[in-house]
Amino acid sequence: MDEKLLKNILNSVQSNALSIDDAITKLRYLPFEELGFVTIDHHRSLRQGFPECIWGKEKTAEQILTIIKRMMDKEHPIIVTRVGRGKAEYIAKALPTVEYHALSHMLTFHSKEIEIVGKGIIMVISAGTSDIPIAEEAVITARMMGNRVDTMYDVGVAGIHRLVNQLEKLSEARVFIVVAGMEGALPSVVGGLVSRPVIAVPTSIGYGANFGGMAALLGMLNSCASSVAVVNIDNGFGAGCVASLINRL
Repeated sequence: MDEKLLKNILNSVQSNALSIDDAITKLRYLPFEELGFVTIDHHRSLRQGFPECIWGKEKTAEQILTIIKRMMDKEHPIIVTRVGRGKAEYIAKALPTVEYHALSHMLTFHSKEIEIVGKGIIMVISAGTSDIPIAEEAVITARMMGNRVDTMYDVGVAGIHRLVNQLEKLSEARVFIVVAGMEGALPSVVGGLVSRPVIAVPTSIGYGANFGGMAALLGMLNSCASSVAVVNIDNGFGAGCVASLINRL
């Protein structure tokens, strides 16, 4: 339940269009709802501006389906991350209105058009094509949270002229998410070119000495560009959330 829906309930009570008992029924599960295997935080929209999101990797398809149904009842926009195709097909068969994003392994649902609340454009940049699935996780998250999002893919430091060729496009963004594996150098380059916050996302893409993303993570943490902040390895979702919060300020 978000602030707008809560105001509608209170206005309906005030105008006698909704009884107090019916309003209590609607508000009964406002803080949270216990379902045995999960306690859904329905209050999060009021506290943080967006509902609880669902981590799908270790949950069963049936558990995810149950959570989605309960959140649908509260008219929440829904994001589920790290959902394999098998689980996604099971869920989509039961709920055809849920959309599966195969590249980013995400499920999304919204019952109405997403309202744009972000003040500017969030630019999501990937160093390589192999980084795009994590970049897309950030893109979909930011869009579901009410932002205009643009992308610039495969512009890493191995061919830096590809990025330099789009300097004008870089100037249009208010927040940047830069996704890179290997040595993780691209966020430092972007941070040196723009006067906006840069959220760096290290990916696990790379050969053995990349250590599953640790090399990229440490490279980003040691960036000499002072505008760069770093999220965890492969955490496109977290980057999308932080960028969204910045873009609302």
